[in-house]
Amino acid sequence: MNSRSLFLAGVFFAGRSFIATGQDTLKLTLSEAWRKAEEHSRIIEINRKATEIAAEEIRDTRTERLPEIGISGSAEKASNIPIYENGLFSKPSQHEVIHTLYKAGADFYLNLYNGNKLNLKMEENKTLHQLSTIRENESVSAIRYKTASLYLDLQKAFIFRNLITADIADQEKQLKEIKAFHRNGIVLKSDVLRVELDLSKRKMTLVSIENDILIATQKLNIILGEPDDRILFPAGPETGPGSSGAYEEYLAIALEHSFPYHISEQQTRLSEIHLKQVKANVRPKAGMYGDFYYANPQIFLYPYNPYWYSLGVTGLKASFPISSLYHNIHKVRAAKLELEKEEEAHKDTEDKVRQQVKEAFLRYKEAIIQIGVSEVNVAQAQENARIIRHTYFNQASLITDLLDADIQVLQTQFELASAKIAAQNKFYLLQHITGVL
Repeated sequence: MNSRSLFLAGVFFAGRSFIATGQDTLKLTLSEAWRKAEEHSRIIEINRKATEIAAEEIRDTRTERLPEIGISGSAEKASNIPIYENGLFSKPSQHEVIHTLYKAGADFYLNLYNGNKLNLKMEENKTLHQLSTIRENESVSAIRYKTASLYLDLQKAFIFRNLITADIADQEKQLKEIKAFHRNGIVLKSDVLRVELDLSKRKMTLVSIENDILIATQKLNIILGEPDDRILFPAGPETGPGSSGAYEEYLAIALEHSFPYHISEQQTRLSEIHLKQVKANVRPKAGMYGDFYYANPQIFLYPYNPYWYSLGVTGLKASFPISSLYHNIHKVRAAKLELEKEEEAHKDTEDKVRQQVKEAFLRYKEAIIQIGVSEVNVAQAQENARIIRHTYFNQASLITDLLDADIQVLQTQFELASAKIAAQNKFYLLQHITGVL
């Protein structure tokens, strides 16, 4: 029996059981489960917001290229000016002034050069945006792999329940035959008791599997945002394990798409930009400025008068931070060390990616081989059970031999189903590690 037929049979038995209870049910494919998990995931939403924030930071940096413009205005009251002609302790005379003063104006400053800091800030923000995008994609891949693992666990539980249900039916049929032999005096009462005991254990296993289904269902419901008691029918992955290419192919894909590798790469890039920003502290600053205003009274030139006047000033100004020549020395050294640290961390990340890809690749290949071995084991166990059954009812074998043979058949069927599910799981893990899930 192949995995597809096992799965369909499992769904049939599951559907028959759950429909009888009248509970709310949902049948979904793995792609649909991925979509629902992505929509419900708060981690993905947090990373998506972080990406949007980084995009706004880029737009904000662009606007800094525009001139700074401001307007101002004031209305003031001034007192007379006391004149102490005979000393501070004598009564002063009052010098009359214009008491009401008004002023309204505008000013601007256009940065022409600031040690290339604005361009470096733009480059930094773009790198941070790329970093946020990578982390967002990484969270999507992680939630997809987690969803796939839970989905496959539920699928495996359905298959196990189908296998144990079919086995219980066979054992009940066999028990009737043994009881008939006992009534005819062919077998002992102990044989009947042994079979009944073994059948009881199988029914207990079925209870455990039913609980596994409920537990796996709740876990999957939580990640999908569904009610805990919603009954899920996994429709089976749309694609099974892919073809097993060479390790070098997977490694090349990982170095192109791996999330940890590219996160480390962007962090190294940020350290490079930071070093340039620190070096930019020892550079001149130049800009264009302007100031224009209306004022009343006219006290800019003597003689003063109570009339409105206007004045506009524009020009260039430049400055150089001389103290940065010695204040910046250790900042540059620290930035260089930070860059060297990130470069080493990037190399370490590359080593880890190679190791993870190698391990996931070998485990996936191992899972594929295990399927073939399990298929052979099932065939051998079934043939062995057929022979033992024949010899038992011909009184050439013991009941323990018959029960052991039946258990081996069930065990190998479980192992085959587990191997096929494990191969799918390892395939999705390999995709997640290489960054293409």
